[in-house]
Amino acid sequence: MKRLTIGILPQDKMRERVIKIAKGDLKPKPGDPKVWFPSMRSLAEVLSDENRLLLKVIAAEQPPSIRELAERTGRKQSNLSRTLKTMSHYGLVELKPAGRRCLKPVAKATQFKIVA
Repeated sequence: MKRLTIGILPQDKMRERVIKIAKGDLKPKPGDPKVWFPSMRSLAEVLSDENRLLLKVIAAEQPPSIRELAERTGRKQSNLSRTLKTMSHYGLVELKPAGRRCLKPVAKATQFKIVA
């Protein structure tokens, strides 16, 4: 499993960065973060100890569905689904279609490098 580089940048600074990239004034370096959080607090909420453990379970056991992951972790499916959608929004998890009305969670990384 690869290590994901995460950056922390306030929303207004992130907007400036994206505009500079779009204009061609800034070229991202290969080692630059691919995932960004607006604050350390939001990062801490998404990458809590419980959620990092969840990523490790997903990577190790590769559950075929969110329902199966809920059974394996002892978490409620509705709560787990919300958590996975948030993690998916930040690019930490991919939710792949796996049959009718079923999503398979796939961890994108289990190790992180934080750049603040």
